[in-house]
Amino acid sequence: MTYNIEIQIEELRAELHNACDAGERRQIQAELEVARAELAAVALRNETVDREPPY
Repeated sequence: MTYNIEIQIEELRAELHNACDAGERRQIQAELEVARAELAAVALRNETVDREPPY
C-alpha cells in the first residue's frame, strides 16, 4: 500500500513541476499534502516511522 502512495506522490511532484497556472499548482499541492499525510498515517499504523531516541 505504501508503494502505491509513494508512486502517487512522485507523479504529483512531476505534475507540480510542469503545472502552468497558479490554480492548477494549488490543486496539485493540496493533493500532494493529502498523499503525504496518507503515507505518514500508514507508516504510523505499521510502526515503521523512524523515531529518535528519547534523550
